[in-house]
Amino acid sequence: MTLQNTRLGILLMIATTFIFAVQDGISRHLGGEYNLLMIVMIRYWFFAAFVITIASRKAGGLRAAVTSKHPVLQITRGLLLALEVCVMVWAYVKLGLIETHAVFTCYPLLVAALSGPVLGEKVGWRRWTAIAIGFAGMMIILQPGAKVFSPLALVPFAAAFMFAFYALLTRYVSRQDSAATSFFWTGMSGAVALTAAGLWFWEPISPTDWVWMGALCLTAVLGHWLLIRCYEMAEASAVQPFAYLQLVFVSAIGLTVFGETLDLNVAIGSVIVVCAGLFTLWRARVAAS
Repeated sequence: MTLQNTRLGILLMIATTFIFAVQDGISRHLGGEYNLLMIVMIRYWFFAAFVITIASRKAGGLRAAVTSKHPVLQITRGLLLALEVCVMVWAYVKLGLIETHAVFTCYPLLVAALSGPVLGEKVGWRRWTAIAIGFAGMMIILQPGAKVFSPLALVPFAAAFMFAFYALLTRYVSRQDSAATSFFWTGMSGAVALTAAGLWFWEPISPTDWVWMGALCLTAVLGHWLLIRCYEMAEASAVQPFAYLQLVFVSAIGLTVFGETLDLNVAIGSVIVVCAGLFTLWRARVAAS
């Protein structure tokens, strides 16, 4: 990869995190007005159409995308991600964008901690130390005994755990399945499951909110397309640290649009968690090289 490609990849990752932050803000609005299963279902319909379009343009077309060495695990991945999206939208409504993402930010630490028992990867003492420090930052965010430390705080943590497990399963299936195959199964299995569940909760949507629904679908598709382009331009290890900017963008939207507050303990804890996560990414890159 050239330096120019890496710079472009970083810019694409920054754009991706901004688009996803906007998507989260729209999800918070719509999730507060309508049944979240219906909202996520419609979003997944557009995502599935996008996945089919991408797969049909790859070598081998849809037949190659469908063919998997791990169909059960691929379906499990798709269901995990769909459930994680539903849980996150519910958390946005109940806990707010800032506190939800502050807790969810720990997912790279969960990936690092679980990569040993799940994938058999070696995690050295430096990364274990960073993981411990990161979870200390989590305790600062949760502030045991204060308002943030409630059953609601466990909701984004559960979402982080699901997303971490999804990421680990993605690593595992990638040993034999192509990225196009994993992408196809992610979109299609989630769309089928959410359609089966969401149609039962269909309710009328106002004309104005159909505009927001269209914006949600467009940001979802655009965000994933930018992410694909980002990983085509640069190595994941070079651009992944910039994914943490989503927390910054989400916090700005939460503060300015939804009138949320940024408590000092949440800010301090988030900085600690992000620094610990960046260190684990760096150590993983060093170990891989």
